[in-house]
Amino acid sequence: MDTTSQYRSFGGTQSVHTHHSKATGCEMTFAVFLPEEAQNGPVPVLIYLSGLTCTHENAMTKAGAQQWCAEQGIAIVFPDTSPRGDDVADADGFDMGLAASFYVDTTQEPWAANYQMETYITKDLMEALKELPLDLDRVSITGHSMGGHGALTLALKHPDLYRSVSAFSPICHPTESEWGQRQFEGYLGKDRETWNAHDATCLVRDRGSDLKILVDQGLDDQFYDKLNTADFAAACAEAKVEATVRLQKGYDHSYYFIATFMEDHVAFHAEALYA
Repeated sequence: MDTTSQYRSFGGTQSVHTHHSKATGCEMTFAVFLPEEAQNGPVPVLIYLSGLTCTHENAMTKAGAQQWCAEQGIAIVFPDTSPRGDDVADADGFDMGLAASFYVDTTQEPWAANYQMETYITKDLMEALKELPLDLDRVSITGHSMGGHGALTLALKHPDLYRSVSAFSPICHPTESEWGQRQFEGYLGKDRETWNAHDATCLVRDRGSDLKILVDQGLDDQFYDKLNTADFAAACAEAKVEATVRLQKGYDHSYYFIATFMEDHVAFHAEALYA
């Protein structure tokens, strides 16, 4: 693992690292904020998955998470949203290919060679994080939009890895959304039954969950009809899964929304990480 930059921030350090991933077959980049407490020993970790068009840098610079993580004594990790490189497949448009992995392990060509993002986030990234002063037995996950979809689905599929999960404006029911159907057909094939394993609404309905769950959704979100928050809330109620789903009047899909409620999400995860 190589360190490409490092800065002092809120008493801790904000750094960016690169490493080779066996899963994606290329160099991957992630950023991490370590609070001051990391100087004395391993600290708990919050993983933040970003949305469509983003890199590791968007949330690192716009979400305002570092100050709240510093207060709680937890680290936050910002992975990239997809594999990258000259030989990595891409597509026209912003919603498929580079920066649009949907955090799935793809099975279809030309994506399968590199787009193994579920394995990357749950395995290769965690291996790389062992080089840092992090307590990897205490990990939670959050994300925004496509990254909120990733956070919810990975947590529901791998509950042994995470203490809690939250999401800002997540794509909650991609199998029934234009943000999901085209991508899943391209990445996973035409068998819709295989798509359900990457859909938070289907997962919570079919598997239930004992995880602590928090979702914030702006009611003025310009993409509200693509996100299907109500479907996820209904599935949680049907499966008797305890979840807090908050509808925030006047807020949209932007990082202004995320930054407004980031303190709440960090405190929510800190409660689970220190339990």
